[in-house]
Amino acid sequence: MAAHPLDRPIWTMLTGRQAHLAEGDARALRIDRGYGVFGVAVDAGSEAQAALAALVPDDGELWIVESDPWPVPAGTREVKRAVLAQMVADGAPPEARAGEAEMLALGEGDAAEMAALADHAKPGPWGPKTHLYGPFFGIRESGRLLAMAGQRILVPGMAEVSGVSTWEDCRGRGLARSLIGHVMRAMVARGEQPFLHSYADNAGAIALYESLGFRIRRAVHVLAIAR
Repeated sequence: MAAHPLDRPIWTMLTGRQAHLAEGDARALRIDRGYGVFGVAVDAGSEAQAALAALVPDDGELWIVESDPWPVPAGTREVKRAVLAQMVADGAPPEARAGEAEMLALGEGDAAEMAALADHAKPGPWGPKTHLYGPFFGIRESGRLLAMAGQRILVPGMAEVSGVSTWEDCRGRGLARSLIGHVMRAMVARGEQPFLHSYADNAGAIALYESLGFRIRRAVHVLAIAR
């Protein structure tokens, strides 16, 4: 058993607060395909690995996120590996700054714009239902959605900041900082501790997150597999 719920974030997610999004059985699970590409096996044994391989779509990928590098299940191939910095925020969230743009709640009517922004900014896997994970907020100007941020993984007492995206021509204005702060405050108001994941080599993003009160908890490993 993991010492901390974030040591196996996808397993904790799909067997806990977001079990209603899970497909599979006690050997291996994946998230509803509309929400994303994450999958997890109960362990690295052959039976669980075979069950995990069976959840890989014919025309796509399955992403495994674990504390240690994960072996490639038989019958699948490695698409990529990456190391993430898993970060948690321990203290009070940052206060809103004077003059910040209005943070707008985003919903079903914004889904197409959110998907286009995610496709542009590449904040991580995005599917047709990703916007339904939980509260997403955006900043608009003259009707255009400039930036957004929201949440994804939920574990006991914690929520993941995710989907942070800004159009390239709108960067450098502090929009992501404002949105992340807003999302953090909403989480803390619900009694949840914010956490997030960043590619470990993205020094700029990590510096931003640290300035908002996050600290690196540990490295975690991503393995993307396909048939």
